[in-house]
Amino acid sequence: MRNIFPVLIFLVLSTNNVSFCSHINSYTNFELAHFLVNKDSGDKSDEENDKATTSNSNESNIQASAHKGERQKLISEVAEVGDGKGGRILCYQNKAPAAPESHNNPLKVVYSIKTPISTKSGSRYIPTTSERILDAPDFINDYYLNLMDWSADNIVAVALGSCVYLWNAQTGNIEQLTEFEEGDYAGSLSWIQEGQILAIGNSTGAVELWDCSKVKRLRVMDGHSARVGSLAWNSFLVSSGSRDGTIVHHDVRSREHKLSALAGHTQEVCGLKWSTDYKYLASGGNDNLVNVWSAASSGVGTASDPLHKFNDHQAAVRALAWCPWQPSTLASGGGTADRCIKFWNVNNGTLMKSVDSKSQVCSLLFSRHYKELISAHGFANNQLTIWKYPTMVKQADLTGHTSRVLQMAMSPDGSTVISAGADETLRLWNCFAPDPLAAKKSVSSSKAKQSVFRQSIR
Repeated sequence: MRNIFPVLIFLVLSTNNVSFCSHINSYTNFELAHFLVNKDSGDKSDEENDKATTSNSNESNIQASAHKGERQKLISEVAEVGDGKGGRILCYQNKAPAAPESHNNPLKVVYSIKTPISTKSGSRYIPTTSERILDAPDFINDYYLNLMDWSADNIVAVALGSCVYLWNAQTGNIEQLTEFEEGDYAGSLSWIQEGQILAIGNSTGAVELWDCSKVKRLRVMDGHSARVGSLAWNSFLVSSGSRDGTIVHHDVRSREHKLSALAGHTQEVCGLKWSTDYKYLASGGNDNLVNVWSAASSGVGTASDPLHKFNDHQAAVRALAWCPWQPSTLASGGGTADRCIKFWNVNNGTLMKSVDSKSQVCSLLFSRHYKELISAHGFANNQLTIWKYPTMVKQADLTGHTSRVLQMAMSPDGSTVISAGADETLRLWNCFAPDPLAAKKSVSSSKAKQSVFRQSIR
């Protein structure tokens, strides 16, 4: 007759005192297990198997029946030993211990009713691949320069080699704004808050003002003895940071544009940002310093001495960002030897938090729609990282660049980030798209300021 295959019963075993019941004398008595599991259902299946295997010979049928009867008699005798109940094959002596409080069941997504893109903590879906890619040949791989900015009128300015280009993000049109003479180049670009005036800091130490609606240069403002690598607007005031270590405030309305020069750094000023309420100017330098300057009592420019001097970073500080909902909170990021993102309270000059990002920090931006921060990094992963603020729990890594991500800028509607990499590509990430339900409630959404990356770029 056919062999009776053992029934394998998978049980979750406690680590504490699991044993066979007392009436089982062998750890491998699978035939007994099979008998106990199937004894209530009778011998119907065995009889059917016997008939199927012995239909060609009456003699073999008699022999098989005799053998079967002897086997079942032996099993029955063993099974009746003990409590006589034909009990469980395996049993617990003690109750299984509860899982520790910190335990996170990795299989919950298998039986969760909710979709895996949303968790109970309220995390949102973040696309981790770029929405569009633009070629950026000759983008200068220099950590200390700021070669891209996005205007309130939805125009991206980017410096490639000795040229400055304008890309209309709504229409997709590209035009060349200017080309420098051989050997010269743009070191920084910055749009005025409203309108189409672009400031360009060049390699000779001058700041140029361009009316991009007319493709016309308005004026050239001197003031530095070395290249201008950082710029920041405050209404009619444009502040410039240079390799000569100084910061100059220019009043673009006046013929005598140079209001003052600040000497708070000993090396190149590579980061420069006005706070969202324009009460403070933050500067970062290759001397590893972060300086915070308070606005002048006259309302134009700043005090001549820094209000705070932060020297906790161990490498150059180029990445600076002011929190839009906490104007007194400044974020700064350090270079390769530092790798930290630090948060400062400029009201009292204290360090609130420091996080090791594990790689060079090239740029920082706060989201306007979420309590989040995005950082751009160099070696080893060349990624953009989104962090929850203020916990600094990592939300997502945005990958695609094959070399360090030198620059970021945000769209006027706050939904999209453009990144510029040393791999000579610009990538668009729709990582801060507002909640659709919240967007329906918003009445004032200008068509010109909606996300515009529907057309093919490459």
